[in-house]
Amino acid sequence: MNLLIYKTQPELLEDLAEYIIKIANKAIDEQDCFNFVLTGGNSPKALYEMLATTYKDKIDWTKVYFFFGDERNVMPSHESYNGLMAKKAILDPLNIAEDHIFYVDTTLAPEKAAIEYTKAITKHFDGADLVFDLILLGMGDDAHTASLFPGTTILNNKNVEIDSVFVEKLSTWRISFTAPLINKAKNVAFLVFGESKAQAVKQVIESPKKNTKLYPAQLINPIDGGVTWFLDDAAAKLLDN
Repeated sequence: MNLLIYKTQPELLEDLAEYIIKIANKAIDEQDCFNFVLTGGNSPKALYEMLATTYKDKIDWTKVYFFFGDERNVMPSHESYNGLMAKKAILDPLNIAEDHIFYVDTTLAPEKAAIEYTKAITKHFDGADLVFDLILLGMGDDAHTASLFPGTTILNNKNVEIDSVFVEKLSTWRISFTAPLINKAKNVAFLVFGESKAQAVKQVIESPKKNTKLYPAQLINPIDGGVTWFLDDAAAKLLDN
């Protein structure tokens, strides 16, 4: 695990953008494409906008394929749909081809949407293992990541797939990568800032005993890849080191 702590959010985002560029160009050099899994919520929006403007000439975007680590069970036109935020912040500004974007089809029932998303990704990898070059993740103040929420059934899923999960505390369904699918990635990066996340960060990173039911982000431990945490001072304030 690589732990990076920054005094300001702009410094963090600049470094994370450079990190993404480095991984993207390595993947494109080696396999002529970059399979990139986006995270939702508010935290990554500024990052996506930076990649689409300041850093737009640093990557051959025609060779990038975009995926979503989780999605909310709302229509694609809904403001809470992760795909819509990404569409506005990075995908449309970079004129990404539609066949390079893998949205979750939330017009389907959650279970069906998860099955179809697994099928679409499997088809994209064309018989190869489902190993993404980079998965971006956020983390909530309850230590959830993607839609792996504390106490939910998806935490028990050992399959490399996308699953649907009912999140009782939110009274809603989500569609999400399972932990085993995330853990096949070559690179995983957590983007976490804000004092409200500090307690969760401490528990996930420094707790001597794992409790993945209570702190699902502890499930993320790539088999052959690496994890890098990008934290601001506020999110890291309770860490011992």
